[in-house]
Amino acid sequence: MALIQFREALGQAMAEEMARDDRIFLLGEEVAQYNGAYKVSKGLLDRFGAKRVIDSPISEAGFAGLGVGAAMAGLRPIIEMMTWNFGLQGFDQIINHAAKMLYMSNGQFNIPIVFRGPNGAAHMLGSQHSQNFDAMLTNVPGMKVISPATPYDAKGLLKSAIRDNNPVIFLESEMMYALKGEVPDEEYLIPIGVGDIKRPGNDVTLIAWNKMLHVAVDAAKELEAQGIDAEVLDPRTLQPLDEALIFASVRKTHRLVIIDEGWDFAATSAQIADRVQRECFDDLDAPVVRVNSLFVPMPYAEELEAAVLPSVGRIVQAVKDVLYVGN
Repeated sequence: MALIQFREALGQAMAEEMARDDRIFLLGEEVAQYNGAYKVSKGLLDRFGAKRVIDSPISEAGFAGLGVGAAMAGLRPIIEMMTWNFGLQGFDQIINHAAKMLYMSNGQFNIPIVFRGPNGAAHMLGSQHSQNFDAMLTNVPGMKVISPATPYDAKGLLKSAIRDNNPVIFLESEMMYALKGEVPDEEYLIPIGVGDIKRPGNDVTLIAWNKMLHVAVDAAKELEAQGIDAEVLDPRTLQPLDEALIFASVRKTHRLVIIDEGWDFAATSAQIADRVQRECFDDLDAPVVRVNSLFVPMPYAEELEAAVLPSVGRIVQAVKDVLYVGN
């Protein structure tokens, strides 16, 4: 298997799917001539030409709507948002049109479209460029939401997303584009809605996704040094959620800590906690604990940004709380 960057895994997925199906095209700001703001689309313009790799105007509402119309006409667009903080401008097209078109048309129009780009905080970008949209986007019926954490998962899930006949939101991270991981040379797909145990354990379940997964893994290593065996579960898809895998893990460990970059009020982690307490109440030996970003606009200052985001220290303390052990 090749060791490649997260951005390269995404680029490979798009290139392979575009070669397989000439209805697929990529549209977004700087995706063509500049090879993408984060170089995810590097080489695609040279390979597929300007009719299939298209630089858009700076108007998320405009090119999101163009993508929806193209999908209605039988094409299969991939729409890149330079960041989901900018993608907010296109939410009317994404939520009121892409997500609802199949229902509003009485089944006449599938919308096979992927909206992809980085989500959440990067590093010292300030509050208007650091927001996490997990909870907003998973709260819309008619869309699937994927949030991978490794190059392997990113490639396999993006290929599945492109082949899906429904709108798919694909959440990446600026902080992970250079992350390296093993990716098979042969073609593979990862089913949407199937989670993965990244680290087996017996004492407590840690659920985390996207870049928070790596914080959770680091916390699990620190806990191991203290004699605590944490299982790390990556849902990979947030909508639909692999509830069966989550319930099975909680029934094994009897304790759950959820790490979520989003704010704590009405968060994705709150939905997971609700489902677990409804289905696994008798299996829990402690209340579910969530580790979220603090409920404030993201500061620009580096040390304040670090204080707002979930950290290894906060996760370790949360685990000790559910295990009823001291510091």
